[in-house]
Amino acid sequence: MTRPTLSQQIRDGLLERIFSGEMTSGERLVETRIAAEFGTSQAPVREALRDLEGLGLVENRPRRGRTVVPFVEQTIREAYLVRAALEETATRLAMLSDSVPFARMEEDVTDMYRSATSGDMRAMGLASTRFHRQIIEASNNSLLRRAWEALQIEARTAIALMVIGPDLEQVADEHRELLDSLRAGDVDAACRHTRDHQWTYADLPHDAYGRPRNVS
Repeated sequence: MTRPTLSQQIRDGLLERIFSGEMTSGERLVETRIAAEFGTSQAPVREALRDLEGLGLVENRPRRGRTVVPFVEQTIREAYLVRAALEETATRLAMLSDSVPFARMEEDVTDMYRSATSGDMRAMGLASTRFHRQIIEASNNSLLRRAWEALQIEARTAIALMVIGPDLEQVADEHRELLDSLRAGDVDAACRHTRDHQWTYADLPHDAYGRPRNVS
């Protein structure tokens, strides 16, 4: 399993502080102070803060420097809706070209179950990101891949897991079902499953077809 870079470790550490409330809205993020806390130089701290800016959790204002901004769950919803469109298209392209990497995706699902057993949320996020990246890569569409990577999927997955706090074994089960739908070979059904998978995490009051959720 690929070890996270130092900047990723710092980014995730700051993410946890933001979501736990340890870091509050408007709090200044001083590179030298953070570097000292993590025992590193300012370069990886600067990279981590840029990532957080891209995620909309930190802003950099003239004469004030970088500060924490209020967390808005809408940003998670928007990212999952865009992901749904990109991954549905990637799924169709990969299946039509018969390039779905089933063996590697199977390994990712195995890693997810291992992560669920150990309760390792970070490892679950990394395995999930790898799983979905397999389909994106298999689409052989460089523009689609760049658009997907621009969403900072790994970091946003980590955020979603922190905020939602799902049952990790259920997350692994969902990816097993998604892989099974790809193996079944029905392109339209697999595309629907891929789209629905992302829309579920968008946590909207309706699904991709306009049907209300949780109606009693």
